[in-house]
Amino acid sequence: MTGDLASAQRFYGAVLGWTFRRTRLGERLSFAFHDSAPVAGFGALAESLSLPAAWTPYFAVADADVTAARIRERGATVTVGPLAFGAGRAVLAADPDGAVFGLWQGQIFRDWRVGSGTAPAWLELRTRDAFAAAIFYGEVLDWAGESPQSCVVAYEHDHVLLRHGNDTVARISGGAVDEDPDPHVRPGWHVHFRVPDLEAAVEAATTAGGSIASPVETSNASRWVTLRDPEGALFAVLAPQG
Repeated sequence: MTGDLASAQRFYGAVLGWTFRRTRLGERLSFAFHDSAPVAGFGALAESLSLPAAWTPYFAVADADVTAARIRERGATVTVGPLAFGAGRAVLAADPDGAVFGLWQGQIFRDWRVGSGTAPAWLELRTRDAFAAAIFYGEVLDWAGESPQSCVVAYEHDHVLLRHGNDTVARISGGAVDEDPDPHVRPGWHVHFRVPDLEAAVEAATTAGGSIASPVETSNASRWVTLRDPEGALFAVLAPQG
């Protein structure tokens, strides 16, 4: 969600090579594409809402009402919905530590999921207590359930990892301090997008008015860094090692 849809599209087009198409829901919502495949959605914030620009992950659910009830039962907040939105129903919520996330009941792009193809490489929740957060999301979203869409939850090196098949699709990291004035360490979900060249993406972002929000982090397979777009929304770019 952005306060200036046209400017946001120019920024992410320059940094990530995306193109944009309007949707049937009007000029305030568009889809981003890379190589003709869908990546993400962009929505214009209503002028009457004093909300910050931000990336929000939406988790697909079978029944938005049931999942919203699970959220409330566990002491978290449903801020919007469930409400009809195009061909589906949407919910905006915040977990017990205040991290914002969404729910989507309805049609999704075929074969589209985090960790695969042009979709985001993975999601990360930075929060105070990774284990407690994993229990909350596991119960609300039926992680580790019996359906083919369910995931495997593992605890490794102080992180909770969520895997679907061979792909790690989400990581929950503990230790964020919500009193810290830097939003980088407040409880929240962060989206990681693939790029072929990390340094080139960082240079494009800073040239287009963005800024660097974290040191470069590494794993055996990849390197990534958190960036801040011109409106302050945080996102990460990830490239292969070497």
